[in-house]
Amino acid sequence: MARVRLEGITQRFGTATAIQDITLAIPDGEFWVLVGPSGCGKSTILRTIAGLEPVQEGRLYIGDTLVNQIRARQRDVAMVFQNYALYPHMTVAENLAFGLRMRHRPIHERQEQVHKIARSLDIAHLLDRKPRKLSGGQQQRVALGRAIVRKPQVFLLDEPLSNLDAQLRDDTRAELKQLHRTFGITTIYVTHDQVEAMTLADQIVVLHQGRIQQIATPQAVYAHPANCMVAAFMGSPPMNLLEATVEANGLRIDGQRVPLPALDSQSTVSVGQRVIVGLRPEHLQVSSESQASLGVTVTVVEPLGRETLVRTVLPDAHRTLPQSLNLQVSGKLLPQPGERLWVQLDPAEIFLFDPITGNPVQP
Repeated sequence: MARVRLEGITQRFGTATAIQDITLAIPDGEFWVLVGPSGCGKSTILRTIAGLEPVQEGRLYIGDTLVNQIRARQRDVAMVFQNYALYPHMTVAENLAFGLRMRHRPIHERQEQVHKIARSLDIAHLLDRKPRKLSGGQQQRVALGRAIVRKPQVFLLDEPLSNLDAQLRDDTRAELKQLHRTFGITTIYVTHDQVEAMTLADQIVVLHQGRIQQIATPQAVYAHPANCMVAAFMGSPPMNLLEATVEANGLRIDGQRVPLPALDSQSTVSVGQRVIVGLRPEHLQVSSESQASLGVTVTVVEPLGRETLVRTVLPDAHRTLPQSLNLQVSGKLLPQPGERLWVQLDPAEIFLFDPITGNPVQP
């Protein structure tokens, strides 16, 4: 096991810059998740660490060793891809043992390690089968086992759960977390699914357009997003972002006033300034008109059992496309499309961002 350190890594493909000035240090034994929308550069970072892409600019260390010029097979990292990449002509046991066989480990050691890993992944009863006779979840466990059995310094996972159905994805995610606790291998995991990122990571690296937006714990990323992009991406359902104007004791959103405490000496905004207001759906409450902050019109209702996702718009005659506002309310509440609702905002749960830079501002 080893720490991984990237210093100013930049990768270009032709005239396109895939990642720009990526600098981070992953401590030994931690589980870090790279997350972001498609095309943000997360897989490029993983492939660079694995040695599948040569480092064009910057320095890459695994442990204390600079690995820029070291070939992939000599870096002692194991990678699991989205498509599993199992050898179809080999049994599960042979797939698990392949890496050890390539390293000329004794037969008794290979057998011992294979059976140990197979038991930990609950695939011991599948050792004589070939991949075509396995379910998707079983193939995923074999791919994970083949990587773990080598006891690599670093474990790299590139969207390994994306081919699984929802229930199996949840179960396998929990197994991954347990496996990391058991083996303690430094793990770097790539996903576009922010739920996976939040539930698995010791630290989350949020990426956008090839640049790091924020590195923090899941709780910190959620509670203190570094900018609009992080705020909107991390959360399920995502944060609402609305255009507004600052007033002396509140905000004006499409002709409706939202009360806030008066601006203080630490405020970084001024009366009349345009801002982006961030409101998480779970922090909005349906209330009576007399208590409400905003009036909205229901467009779509999505019952989810325990809760209901209500998609609404703010009526405004001056906008061609009205601003949308999503609410996450009790499953007992099922409003109808076209219905008028009144929404109460908690001032303590309101985020403000600069509309130009996307950075947070202080009311």
